[in-house]
Amino acid sequence: MLDFSFYSPTEFVFGKGRESECGELVKKYGGSKVLIHFGGGSAVKSGLIDRVKASLEKSGVPFCELGGVQPNPRDTLVYKGIELAKSEGVDFILAVGGGSVIDSAKAIAAGTLYDGDFWDFYSGKAAIEKALPIGVVLTIAAAGSEGSGNSVITKEDGMLKRGTGSDLLRSRFSVLNPALTQTLPAYQTACGATDIMAHVFERYFTNTTEVEITDRLCEAVLLTMVKETPRVIADPDNYEARANIMWAGMVAHNNIVGVGREQDWNSHGLEHELSGLYDVAHGAGLAVIMPAWMEYVHNHNVMRFCQMATRIFGCSMDFEDPEATALEGIKRFRAFLKSIGMPINFAELGAKEEDIPILIEKLGIGDGKRAGFMELDRNDVEGIYKLAVKASL
Repeated sequence: MLDFSFYSPTEFVFGKGRESECGELVKKYGGSKVLIHFGGGSAVKSGLIDRVKASLEKSGVPFCELGGVQPNPRDTLVYKGIELAKSEGVDFILAVGGGSVIDSAKAIAAGTLYDGDFWDFYSGKAAIEKALPIGVVLTIAAAGSEGSGNSVITKEDGMLKRGTGSDLLRSRFSVLNPALTQTLPAYQTACGATDIMAHVFERYFTNTTEVEITDRLCEAVLLTMVKETPRVIADPDNYEARANIMWAGMVAHNNIVGVGREQDWNSHGLEHELSGLYDVAHGAGLAVIMPAWMEYVHNHNVMRFCQMATRIFGCSMDFEDPEATALEGIKRFRAFLKSIGMPINFAELGAKEEDIPILIEKLGIGDGKRAGFMELDRNDVEGIYKLAVKASL
């Protein structure tokens, strides 16, 4: 295990109706003027935004609002949010929604206190040195942004999808009410589940040895997702299953399962170009890319893939042919994704093989290599995308 520092300052407020506590939570963490940031649609129609406003009013906390966040959140709305926060004297951002809303809120929080263009943080030109405090009311179990310091934003000019990270972007509090996820369509639920599993796999596939505790934590989250996702697809009102998934989503990405070990993140990198170019759901893109990445790199450490196959997907270990076990595990993972309604290849996602050169160019790999479980050069990236084109069960 590698040396590490782990910082997770967020207060998690979990259970039915806990959004009614938003006002007191904002005051607890020093907020005196709030920007409520949300997507729209269901958050408004369900009455959630009204309940949040009522809680703030009850606590005497004034607020302004900015809705309209889209999946794969856009820089154009972030700029509007920064302008609004500055003009209204906002000192606290409250994100009401899923990962896209939270990521957009984080960008606004950092950009409001920055003299330059907030995109500098996402293009690597600047590091975040200060940010407004953030609170969250989570409505989708997926991105894990409610417990992480990460944010991903899409720049509309060129549809570039880029991320940044800082502990300053970790929310002060996150309200997690599993009942708020019960109205999600099955496809959106499955996309979220796929994202959660991908967050764990990005940490699970490591070159670091002697990481038994985090291996087992990763496997616990993955086994939970394998059990609970089909249950909520079959019964959307299964509160207990949704509760397990909601907490799994947070655990998957606040890095408690990833400390002390090298991590990969190449599947996310390759997928970001897919969702940036085609504006598809992040989880759906990961369902196509991650098994293809697994196929391409499995021989880098075949026994780690055998561990995945036997511990998570119940494969029998073939000691005479370990590769067969590894490939069977990948096959079962892809079959699981298909069973919950996810696409497994380019055609099902709506992507085109002829666009692979565009995806590689947008990735910006050039003549270099992407670090990770296995280093990837331009040819490797092309090979993974091509496996994703022809993938089948």
